[in-house]
Amino acid sequence: MTPDSASGDARPTSRHIDRAGLVIAAALAVLAGVLVWDAIQLRTNTIYGMGPEAMPIVVAVGLGLLAIGNLIDALRGNLPPRESADPRAVLLILAGLALLIAIIGFGGGFILATSALFVTTSAAFGRRAILADSAIALVMSTLIYLAFDRLLTLSLPAGPLERLL
Repeated sequence: MTPDSASGDARPTSRHIDRAGLVIAAALAVLAGVLVWDAIQLRTNTIYGMGPEAMPIVVAVGLGLLAIGNLIDALRGNLPPRESADPRAVLLILAGLALLIAIIGFGGGFILATSALFVTTSAAFGRRAILADSAIALVMSTLIYLAFDRLLTLSLPAGPLERLL
């Protein structure tokens, strides 16, 4: 360890390549490539403007930038140390995604499905205010639904709450 002259912090002199970071960077790059390939395969009938292939390409560019940043940090050894794995958080997020799919599949609509995902994700991050999170989720998902439905005229899965609007 050598002290940093500017801040007085002790930093390790030898840096090692973070192998897990390299794997994550590669996975992000592969996912970006799959999105671009899938977007190219879309058959579009748009005469003007952007078609449905635009958004996957935008997401792929974002994932590509994340992959590059992660690769650089992994090669420099700058990624933060990982904590021990907690399967509870992953299981809560997976349960939220399963609820999202089930609620939409059974006709519950976008607002309820997105709210369920929001609440389970906030619980996965350690938040315990389920009633407050539910209220926040309902308001946010309703505003998002209205923005897509009324402003952008894009349809989202409709359920009982959406039909009231």
